[in-house]
Amino acid sequence: MIIRIVKMTFKEDRIDTFLENFNANKEKIRAVDGCEHLELLNDVDNENTFFTYSYWQSVDHLNQYRESNLFKTIWKNTKIHFSDKPQAWSVKRKISV
Repeated sequence: MIIRIVKMTFKEDRIDTFLENFNANKEKIRAVDGCEHLELLNDVDNENTFFTYSYWQSVDHLNQYRESNLFKTIWKNTKIHFSDKPQAWSVKRKISV
């Protein structure tokens, strides 16, 4: 299993637009083959910074999603609202307590 974390910082006046877009697409993302979990997190110290936290069955499943029309459309409508460059990490769980 792969955990994908994406950090996105938005222009203040674009947060509501981003949230509307996320809410409109969250079930579609979650229904993608290989997606096992999806969360949207908000930084406690910076209201403009959000993280998506998702579980994927494999790197191949994640890459198939990233190459899909769904992702391309969502990303196109998301990145125009950024105030800073996004960051992304694909990680594996090492220890869980």
